[in-house]
Amino acid sequence: MRRLTEALHCTAAFTPERFANLVAQFDVDWISEALAATGCATLRRRRLPMEQVILLVLGMALMRDRPIAEVARTLDLALPSGSSRSTAPSALVKARQRLGADPLEWLFGHTAAQWGHDSASRDTWRGLALYAVDGSTLRVPDSDANRAHFGGQKGGLRGRGDSGYPQMRLSVLMAVRSHLLVGASFAPYSFDERTLSVDLWPMIPKDSLTLLDRGYLQANVLVPLAREANRHWLTRAKSNSVWHVVKRMGTGDLLVEMTVSSEARRKDPTLPATFPARAITYQRKGFAAQILLTSLVDAKRFPAKELRELYHERWEIELGYDELKTEMLDREEAIRSKSPEGVAQELWGILLAYNLVRREMEAIADEVSLPPLRISFVAALRYIVEEFGWATLTRSPGAIPRHMADLRDKIRRFVLPPRRERASYPRAVKIKMSNYILNRRRKTPVK
Repeated sequence: MRRLTEALHCTAAFTPERFANLVAQFDVDWISEALAATGCATLRRRRLPMEQVILLVLGMALMRDRPIAEVARTLDLALPSGSSRSTAPSALVKARQRLGADPLEWLFGHTAAQWGHDSASRDTWRGLALYAVDGSTLRVPDSDANRAHFGGQKGGLRGRGDSGYPQMRLSVLMAVRSHLLVGASFAPYSFDERTLSVDLWPMIPKDSLTLLDRGYLQANVLVPLAREANRHWLTRAKSNSVWHVVKRMGTGDLLVEMTVSSEARRKDPTLPATFPARAITYQRKGFAAQILLTSLVDAKRFPAKELRELYHERWEIELGYDELKTEMLDREEAIRSKSPEGVAQELWGILLAYNLVRREMEAIADEVSLPPLRISFVAALRYIVEEFGWATLTRSPGAIPRHMADLRDKIRRFVLPPRRERASYPRAVKIKMSNYILNRRRKTPVK
């Protein structure tokens, strides 16, 4: 890996322009730091050292359609030993077990904080960096260990039994205008996503605005977020939200006082009895009026009209989840690993690989002077996967810059047209269910 990086930097001097690539975005010294910081450094020369196992996990994230053994062969990760250059699948499993999840978590956290905050600070709104937080679920393989650890949906009506697959909760903090992930937290399915999201609050810097779904409209979620200097939130009111009007600041723009319930204060005595907010009414043609709530109470500095437009950028995190789950995971029913530790390792690798792709897309966007969201994620992912497998193999020095320049030229072609004016369609599916019977674990009958 180090030899490849050095070769790329050397050959770059002979190209007519600087080329960015997946490897160049990733300082290989971070791998050594991650292994040292988590106590996983390779102490003796193994057939598959830990540094290469990290690359294997990244390859698993990018090459979802290939078996793990084939990913290892594609990346040429086996060290020479006699006449054989292959690594047995069982050796790959044991190597992943020795590595564990901590080095991948360290690598993701280290790179995400640097890349995500840098990206958010490049495209601000009225001096505030824009972030979004939301949660989702992921299926994991249906093993006894995963089901015992992660759980899932319970039977409900008609005795359908437990969910077909164990499930996990995932919550991410995203830089809105580049889709780069800043942080992530995941846990068994029984955890509330808002509880996971509060773990992300320390990662949010001052001079920022975080866009949230209305499910986060709780004092124990919003008040801690706004405690830091100039750190704000914007969300949508619920149908049962109540407040006391303090004063009117304009048409459909009120300064209000939100009351914190006694139950919430009993659970968290640090919460105040009330907290201030702005209630901004907006209405789209053909739809009922909605109300936005925000901690940005300065109506002159933060106009209501701009906030109405800004809230719709919250949908970017939903598009980010679509990129992650539909495109990167290829809409598979579950990720690969059959143990909780393996699931954690694999998920950190997937999140890191997602950021590597997004980081490269941001570099492409800079070169063509466009916002990062104007680059097609699907097209960039396909070609970056091709480059990742190609560049990790031994190639002649003259072939590398030619291949990378060709890659960059191809990605340039995948500039998306400007976004259309927002259209709204009711949520619907064309096919609701399969004709096959459900294969689910049944509850043990009570005797």
